[in-house]
Amino acid sequence: MSDATLPAVAAAPRFRLNLPLGVAIGVSWILLMLAVAVLADVISPYAYTALDLRNRLSPPVGMGGVWAHPLGTDELGRDVLSRLIYSIRMSLLIAFGATIIGAVFGTTMGFLAAHFRGWVEQAVLALVDFSASLPFLILALAVLAFFGNSLSLFIVLLGFHAWERYARIARGLAISAGAQGYAAAVRQLGAGPLRVYGRHILPNIASTLIVSMTLAFPEIILLESGLSFLGLGVQPPSTSLGNMVGYGREYLTRAPWILLAPAFTIITTTLAVSMVGDWLRDRLDPTLR
Repeated sequence: MSDATLPAVAAAPRFRLNLPLGVAIGVSWILLMLAVAVLADVISPYAYTALDLRNRLSPPVGMGGVWAHPLGTDELGRDVLSRLIYSIRMSLLIAFGATIIGAVFGTTMGFLAAHFRGWVEQAVLALVDFSASLPFLILALAVLAFFGNSLSLFIVLLGFHAWERYARIARGLAISAGAQGYAAAVRQLGAGPLRVYGRHILPNIASTLIVSMTLAFPEIILLESGLSFLGLGVQPPSTSLGNMVGYGREYLTRAPWILLAPAFTIITTTLAVSMVGDWLRDRLDPTLR
């Protein structure tokens, strides 16, 4: 190798991802929660419905408990750690499903308003204003009390939370894209509406929508926890983080570990997602650069 090639080798670029400490911790926690949800059947020491009546209300390790139940047991002798692992899976499933439903529905409505304009746009905007002014918790309580509760209905119902946020963003950015001219140019070349919005407009506004999804995700987790706490969310024998908090409130003075473990998980997960969402907004939003 000649000496002339040495500077080129020494100057080879190095790719580094510089994350603030808080964001790095948030990303690590989110990845940990996803790994727990995916590997729940493998890492869970017991079935979440398994009973151990001899160790009812057993405290966690460090408070006089045994390593067989490191986070203690509940009033029926069920292992809190196992129930926490499966609750994380259920809560993340609901949060991801509801967030995707809300984003898809809201973006579609926003594109319809931007494409047709006129009375279609006015109808969508009126629906958006009505949805934003209606207390969602009251609506959810009414729907679940009237139609009964099922996991699919619960996820779809939560999916309509804050869908108007995506509709406003998609409408405004689609109109702006039309004003910039590239959408009209593609349309003049013979592209249909699906191609124009799906292949050209949507990729240009995807970053803004992704940031909105990361900000709405913790709201869905908290809403699911609140409804499950009230007994209108996930129903036994299934379990979720809010479900665990709801059952643990009756033993707050005698066995606080039943409630504290899922409550800590809810707080930490929502905080981590919010921190990552704020960081993504600062990195991807051109108006904040």
